[in-house]
Amino acid sequence: MEQAKITEEKIKIEILRPSHLPLLRSFQSYEQDLVDFLVEDALDNQNQRLSLTFLWFYNNTLVSYITLLNDRINLEGDLREFFREKGILYKSLPALKIGRLCVHDSFLRNGLGRLMIVFALQIVGEISKSRAGCRFLTLDAKQNSNMPFSPVDFYKKLDFKSLKERKKGIVPMYLDTYF
Repeated sequence: MEQAKITEEKIKIEILRPSHLPLLRSFQSYEQDLVDFLVEDALDNQNQRLSLTFLWFYNNTLVSYITLLNDRINLEGDLREFFREKGILYKSLPALKIGRLCVHDSFLRNGLGRLMIVFALQIVGEISKSRAGCRFLTLDAKQNSNMPFSPVDFYKKLDFKSLKERKKGIVPMYLDTYF
């Protein structure tokens, strides 16, 4: 039986703090690299101001997390021509990057991934309206045979576009938030 979709109203979001460390070890994902990052590196990266990790709680249970950092999208090929036609002559444009996005194995396919993308888009909106220019949301989707679904297909359903694959199994993707 499929679980009901989790709604935004039932989620509590907290920025990772040292007091969260004991509960991180119980987080489970089919993608061990994402668990290892959360347990071993996320807080250190945050303390060094490299990224910020947001923990998502549902009924006081850690169900997912998203890590965000600054990025840029390099304008090359068709993308460069597209922006040139609009009078934008820069070589790159500002972006917010989803460095990590992970849902606990027990909560997959409940709408959390989509909610985290909406959350990241809201942050892009906040940045671009009141802090600094920011037009794109970027990420590197992993293609891994261990995954129970295709991350690239998931992001494409949310209107992300693929860039040229940099290395085997990693597909850089972007979403233009200027509508």
